[in-house]
Amino acid sequence: MLDKLGLSGALGALLVVAGVAVVAWRAPVVAAGIVLVLLGLGLVVRRGVKSVMGMFGM
Repeated sequence: MLDKLGLSGALGALLVVAGVAVVAWRAPVVAAGIVLVLLGLGLVVRRGVKSVMGMFGM
């Protein structure tokens, strides 16, 4: 995973997980909503990157 994301990407992913864990400790329902939003955002970004790469012929 580290070779794909790089050090800053891995640190960012760790911070996201830690942030959701802190929210889940106090409000589990809100944390579930945050996780769903993050998953949806990830899918949108993935599709956008795939579309841009297709425009460049890759």
